[in-house]
Amino acid sequence: MERFEEVFGRAPETLAQAPGRVNLLGEHTDYNDGFVLPVAIPQHTRVALRRNEGREDFELQAQGQGPVVRFRLGQAPREHFASYVYGCLMEAAARGIEVPPLQIHVASEVPMGVGLSSSAALEVATLRALRSLLAAPLDDVLIAQLAQRAEIEYAGVNCGIMDQMASSLAATDRALLLDTRSLERRSVPLPAGSAVLVMDSGVARSLAASGYNQRRAECEQAARLLGVASLREVSDVAALQGLPELLRRRARHVVTENARVLRAVDCADAARFGALMNESHASLRDDYEVSTPALDQLVDLLQRQPGVFGARLTGAGFGGACVALCEAGRVMAVGAAVLPAYAAQGHHGAVLVPPPAAAD
Repeated sequence: MERFEEVFGRAPETLAQAPGRVNLLGEHTDYNDGFVLPVAIPQHTRVALRRNEGREDFELQAQGQGPVVRFRLGQAPREHFASYVYGCLMEAAARGIEVPPLQIHVASEVPMGVGLSSSAALEVATLRALRSLLAAPLDDVLIAQLAQRAEIEYAGVNCGIMDQMASSLAATDRALLLDTRSLERRSVPLPAGSAVLVMDSGVARSLAASGYNQRRAECEQAARLLGVASLREVSDVAALQGLPELLRRRARHVVTENARVLRAVDCADAARFGALMNESHASLRDDYEVSTPALDQLVDLLQRQPGVFGARLTGAGFGGACVALCEAGRVMAVGAAVLPAYAAQGHHGAVLVPPPAAAD
C-alpha cells in the first residue's frame, strides 16, 4: 500500500480513521425519521493530513483512485470520490473553522459498493483528522451531521443520518440503537453467543441510487396522503388501508421495520433476534421490493445453514451485501459452507466480515 510519505515525500501531521458499518435492522427507515440498529465493522478508512505550507492548492491522493487530485475551497474537484472529502472541508469551513491548504492521503479497507458505508467512513475519518490537526470544536455527533451534509450537498446523495452516526459512534461488539429524528441513541449488546457475518452477493448495486430515490419519494407521498410529517408518526398498519396499494406496501415496510428494531433491542435471545432479521428480509423483498434474485438466493442459503439465527439483505438493496447473525465460533464455517452452494447457483460471493485474515 502506498503511504502518505511515499506520495508527498514527508510524514503526515495527523492520522485518523473511521469504520464502515453494517445495519442489523432498520432498513430504509432513517429517511423516514425512524429507528435503526447498525454495528461497526472491523474494516476502517484512514485519512492522513499535513498542512500544505506555502501553497494554495489542496492535494488529495486515495489508494486505487489514480493520481493526486488538486483543488481549492470554492472550486470543486471533478473526480467524484474527491467530492466527499471536499464536501467535508467545505462544511467545516462553513462552521467558521479556518481550513488551510492540505495534503491528504486516504487508505481504506472498507469494501466499496456493497452497502457497508465506505463513503460515511471516508467522511467521518476526514473530519476526525481535521479535528485532530486544527483542534477544531467538533464532537462526534456534529461530525456525523457535517458528514451527512457533505454527502448530500457535494456528492449529490440524499442520504439519511444513519451511516454517518454509525461510523462516528458505533462499536464492533455492540449495536447502536439510533432514533434518527431526535438522534437519541444507546448502545445495545448483541445477543449472547452470537456474532455477525457479512457476505457480498457479487451483484453490483446498479439500481441502488435511482431505486433509493424512488422509494424515498414514495414514502414522502404516502406520508402526505396520511397527513403526517413522516411515516415515523404511524405505528399501526391498519392506518395504511386507505393508501394506494403500492404506497401501502412501501409504508407497511417502514412501519413494521420500526417495530422490529424496537423489539430487537430488548431481545437477548439470538433465535428471536434472527427471526426478526428474517422477517425484515421478507418485507424488503415483498413490500419494499429492493431485493434481487441473487440476494434472495444468498439469504435463503444463509437462513437454512446450521448455526445461523437469521439473515437479510443489508443496505439500500438492488445488489450488494447480506448480513447474518450466527452462533459465535461458527461464523467462518458458515461462510465456507455457503460460498460453494451459492457458486453452484451461478453466483460469485465473498465473505466480507469477518475480514479474510480474521478468525471467529
